[in-house]
Amino acid sequence: MQCSAAVDVLFLLDGSYSIGKGSFERSKHFAFKLCDALDINPEKVRVGVLQYSSTPRLEFSLNSYPTKDEVKERIKKLSFKGGSTQTGQALKYILRKGFPGGRNTTVPQILIVLTDGKSQGTVQPASQLKEEGITIFAVGIKYPRWDELHTLASLPTEQHVLFAEHFNDAVNGLYTTLTSATVCTAVPSGCKVVSRTCERKTLETVKEFKGTFMCWKGSKASTAPHGTLCPYYSWNRVYRKHQSTCYRTICPDPCDSQPCHNGGTCIPDGLEKYRCVCPVGLGGDPNCAPKLSLDCSVDLLFLVEGSSNVSLEGFLRYKSFVRRFVQAVLTPDSPVNVGLAQFSDDVRMELKIGEYRDIPELLQSIDGMRYRGGGTRTGKALSYVTQFGFKSTPVFADVQDDLPRVVVLMTDSRSKDSVTEPAKYTRDREIFIIGMGGEFLKEDLNEITGNPQRTITYSSPQDLLSRIPDLRSKICSVDSQGCLAQSLDLVFALDASDGVGNENFYRLRDFVRSTSVQFDINRDVTQIGLVTYGRELSTVFALDTYDSGTSVMQAINQVPYIGGRASTGRALLHIHDNVMTVQKGARPGVNKAVVVITDGAGGDDAAVPSRRIRNNGISVFVVGIGDAQRDALLKIAGSEDHMIPVASYEDLKYFEDVLVQKVCEEAKKAVNLCRPSPCMNDGICVLRNGSYRCECRGWEGPHCENSKFSCVLLEKQLVHNIIYVFFFTYVYL
Repeated sequence: MQCSAAVDVLFLLDGSYSIGKGSFERSKHFAFKLCDALDINPEKVRVGVLQYSSTPRLEFSLNSYPTKDEVKERIKKLSFKGGSTQTGQALKYILRKGFPGGRNTTVPQILIVLTDGKSQGTVQPASQLKEEGITIFAVGIKYPRWDELHTLASLPTEQHVLFAEHFNDAVNGLYTTLTSATVCTAVPSGCKVVSRTCERKTLETVKEFKGTFMCWKGSKASTAPHGTLCPYYSWNRVYRKHQSTCYRTICPDPCDSQPCHNGGTCIPDGLEKYRCVCPVGLGGDPNCAPKLSLDCSVDLLFLVEGSSNVSLEGFLRYKSFVRRFVQAVLTPDSPVNVGLAQFSDDVRMELKIGEYRDIPELLQSIDGMRYRGGGTRTGKALSYVTQFGFKSTPVFADVQDDLPRVVVLMTDSRSKDSVTEPAKYTRDREIFIIGMGGEFLKEDLNEITGNPQRTITYSSPQDLLSRIPDLRSKICSVDSQGCLAQSLDLVFALDASDGVGNENFYRLRDFVRSTSVQFDINRDVTQIGLVTYGRELSTVFALDTYDSGTSVMQAINQVPYIGGRASTGRALLHIHDNVMTVQKGARPGVNKAVVVITDGAGGDDAAVPSRRIRNNGISVFVVGIGDAQRDALLKIAGSEDHMIPVASYEDLKYFEDVLVQKVCEEAKKAVNLCRPSPCMNDGICVLRNGSYRCECRGWEGPHCENSKFSCVLLEKQLVHNIIYVFFFTYVYL
């Protein structure tokens, strides 16, 4: 936006003590930013500055500096004056002196007052200035008194009252008003003015009645005082919000959508064209972006913040990101269902999962999202989309849609409500959360996603679009995680001893839950079992106990702490003899793995049992926390590749994906049908023609599960009973 017309602009800066040096610097910055869009020269825009406090002081007149650079340099050198807030005296100065260095009254005169609106006198002279044809903008600083700003400003006040704390927004509002009033043609053709609801905040001192107390009063008629009840009050400073309407200009500048990726610089070429200056190595693409495709199968829901905290500008940036992502990675053949939701105080489903015919219709839905404003309630939004966000349409009409479900949370402010439980509720229902936000939200997003590997942050809003490749890879890693195409029997051995402690045990439990949710749990793909050990040894649930991820998550949440002394060796023997068996649901011909999670204190007796498990074809992985006994844990794991050392219990969440990747690599290896042996009771497994059979000794059945001796006794008892019946029948007859 550029204002190139014959205009006289005078800044009236409040330099009083009520503003303070910090807010005075913000006033200077606003004036500095405003000058960027002014065509400053003696024939076009002239700029002057007047500072006031107890008395007004002319900093420089409108004809002092003929170029933009000179004006901006002089504004930077302004010094804070200090004193009382005599806004009326400054306005009277302008009534007497006019615009110093200005032109005749045929040139539009713009007075921009930057103040907190807390004048110590009347501001009535503003009415006389407006009667003389001077347009007054009142720009609030710090926590302004809005009623005084409305008295100062020209009509309509909603177009002439602004807030300097939001520099770009306020500058846009000022030029929108100038263009609407035909003062200058700041807005290029093709742009449009939009209105929206905005909030005005201030800090007010409020008198509150607190009660009454007994006091004594005298009177002229009586010499003796008398008792009575007197009220007493307190004075409190409270935040107040005022609803208003803001008018802003939105232009179709081709660089507004930030089309240049990976740090590329966008250079506009008119209103429709642009070119990208790309970093080294990325110049082969017009937008500095390698060709991407989202060829993994997922149900993908973008949950976009639309609260007042992100502002209209931030919301439009989110829309631009989602639009660019869809254009960059989706093709008509992509096996992906996309949905859109916007949240602030509540949630609005902009587009249900998969309810679009083609990509142009999806883009149209993105463009149709309207900024809502309001508070930030991320927890409420996560709960809502978990329950109602994934009523998806199948990718193919004849195939039941059971795709991984992913929520991409885009937020740039902290939630007003709790997010811990809603996020856990979402993850426990096998919904993956990928969080995107500013660097300052990193810890909050880590808590929401439950895994720092699914958190994407950026140092500045301009870096957002460069994160498209990161988001694409994280979405597809969700699809590839969990060994979706590989069958696996997986047992966790969880140390619940005194060495771990009560508080840390629940961190271990959360780690097991967050890791388990990444597997496709059912009878055909992944089965999960859990054993805890301390003073007691317990099979919490066997491999064939649960056939769904939801059931497994609920069972893990109920696992109690045991305490006592740990014996990892005894736990491994128990798993070998009583958990990884056909009777307990272990499947022949399926890869098997045991994950031991411990601080290593009870691992001295585990080397031999672990070797026995590994020799029987079962992989053993060890997650050792803290100052774990590395040599003992290495003997349990059998190799460095199967060890995962973790510095502290708090760091466990950083290693969920590491463990999943290692286990999945094992699950993809070739299977030996006889290791571990499916034959029970010392039966011998024999491979034959791609299958196996069990050679039984004193037992029979496919897996040597039935005793021959028991069968002979049963047969003899049956014959005896038949003879007995016939004998008594004969006697009776």
